[in-house]
Amino acid sequence: MDLWIFGYGSLMWRPGFSYAERRIAMVRGYHRALCVYSHVHRGTPERPGLVLGLDRGGSCKGIAFRVSEAEAAATIAYLRGREQVTLVYRELYLRTRLDDGRSVAALSYAVDRKHFQYAGRLDRGELERLVLQGQGVSGANPDYVRNTQAHLAELGIVDATLDWLAARL
Repeated sequence: MDLWIFGYGSLMWRPGFSYAERRIAMVRGYHRALCVYSHVHRGTPERPGLVLGLDRGGSCKGIAFRVSEAEAAATIAYLRGREQVTLVYRELYLRTRLDDGRSVAALSYAVDRKHFQYAGRLDRGELERLVLQGQGVSGANPDYVRNTQAHLAELGIVDATLDWLAARL
């Protein structure tokens, strides 16, 4: 059986795996938030950056990727290596509504609110401060925010916090 994956942050614009189909999609019960202190990809433990997580409540528009059955196991292994470096995310399957009306169960990663890297809801000044200082193995945190915001805008997806922050950077 093919595998669906729901991306809401950098997976939308840099999936890093082969896919057979790409669709705009929506999940309910979670929203996109800069709520994860990044200690590896966009910051360090001493100077954390911020990355996106799916947090409880609301809804989130993103991208769903269909991966062929033959590539599914390798893709899951790749995603675990990328997303689970510090185990700040819970791997789960979410009911995902595709833009063509289909409903699929898609693998995704939601933030673990009990993890020490969970930042919760931060005010805009603190978001800006953390993003500006963030630099990790995947690059500068402001680049991550600007890239994500630009790709959301290309898809017609409005995220007021990312729009504000990208304009400030």
